[in-house]
Amino acid sequence: MNALVLHGAVSMLIAAASLAAYDHWVVRPALRVGIVDVGEVYRQKEAEFTLILTKASSDEDRQRAMALARRFAQRLPAALDELPRDCGCLVVLKSAVAGATPRTFDLTAHLKQKVEERPDRPATLKGEAP
Repeated sequence: MNALVLHGAVSMLIAAASLAAYDHWVVRPALRVGIVDVGEVYRQKEAEFTLILTKASSDEDRQRAMALARRFAQRLPAALDELPRDCGCLVVLKSAVAGATPRTFDLTAHLKQKVEERPDRPATLKGEAP
């Protein structure tokens, strides 16, 4: 009888540990949603480029502004692709979210940082080592 109780207790302990692990590594990460306001990032860069172009006094300044715009256009899609890996979550546009939840967090600042980063210094999320 003792062996039966012991086997039952071990089976329940294994089942509980398996369910806890599944919840921790599968269910909870799927419930995390990062939101990003791409329009805000575009508006900020557009204002920056406009300011550079309006103050440009030479052809070299205008070429530098165009190079910055090209770099931004190339870096933004790559940065958007990297966001889900960085946060381990689903990333959606801010305009697609009707209301924030405790498991929803804004990644717009992180996207701005990733777009601005230099290739030799990768951006990190808060709490991560650089």
